[in-house]
Amino acid sequence: MTIREQTEEIERKILHPRACLSSESRGRLRKEKEDDLRTCFQRDRDRIIHSKAFRRLKHKTQVFLAPKGDHYRTRLTHTLEVSQIARTIARALRLNEDLTEAISLGHDLGHTPFGHAGEDILREIYPGGFKHYEQSLRVVDVLERNGQGLNLTHEVREGIVKHSKGKGEIFSSRVRSETLEGQIVRVSDVIAYVNHDLDDSLRAGVLKRSGLPIEFFKVGETNAKRIDAMVRDVISASTTTGMKEVIMSDSMKDITYSLRDFLYKNVYESEISKKEFKKARKILLDLYNYYIEHTDELFKEFPKESAEKKNRLVCDFIAGMTDGFALIMYEKLFLPQPWVIL
Repeated sequence: MTIREQTEEIERKILHPRACLSSESRGRLRKEKEDDLRTCFQRDRDRIIHSKAFRRLKHKTQVFLAPKGDHYRTRLTHTLEVSQIARTIARALRLNEDLTEAISLGHDLGHTPFGHAGEDILREIYPGGFKHYEQSLRVVDVLERNGQGLNLTHEVREGIVKHSKGKGEIFSSRVRSETLEGQIVRVSDVIAYVNHDLDDSLRAGVLKRSGLPIEFFKVGETNAKRIDAMVRDVISASTTTGMKEVIMSDSMKDITYSLRDFLYKNVYESEISKKEFKKARKILLDLYNYYIEHTDELFKEFPKESAEKKNRLVCDFIAGMTDGFALIMYEKLFLPQPWVIL
């Protein structure tokens, strides 16, 4: 018996009956020989961590565009916080922690530069619209490994594309992941961002503690205490349903929604954010239009066969940019460069 098979046997013995077992995965897009050390979900996690798209997350905006402070969240630190929260819930509920971690680490690989502002801009200018969760799936299916993709399992891919909720219902059955592990990532994502975005907004001076609704402090006085309370609530509420689905209690869900709506009104869609959005819009719009006319410059980044769909090629390139790279390319292409006289 291989180490992988031993791990799969342990899963069958200790995980909850409704957990997604590695040995019962629906498989990959392209069939592969199983590893003798790692389960299929452990391999997916490792492939995501070693991908170029994952490394670029460290230079992509979470909320504040190209932040200079050392302690502001980036898209990478957000991803790690989601993973930590999701793994805690998965372990407490005796669900598959490896699957949960793989979905968590891959859920935002398709995010654009300049955060949600960048996504809004690409949604506006790319024919057919743009959704970061669909782009995340495209990254792992097509764009990584020079067009070969990561060939992840069905369960990880499905969890990635079902993680997002925006202003929508977190627990809607219409977009609920088919695995409980995928449902954990969806709720962990919102627990992470409503708390760390609030923390970053206070640090940046965009919000003042005195201006926050008192109900937010009933959950917890600090970022850590609020996260702890929300995590405990998810574990308790999901257990009481017989583990049919991952949920929050009604009271905690109301507070979470209230905090999310408060952040949309006072941070994400505030006048300060709108001002920066206009700048980001011009940068990405100019870059998009430039590369539509110069797609030959992208062949070193993408397979040549992509050229037959010019808009798709440019969208992939723009979406993959970090904040810094977008600013560098804009300066190089549209701002006068100093003459160097030797």
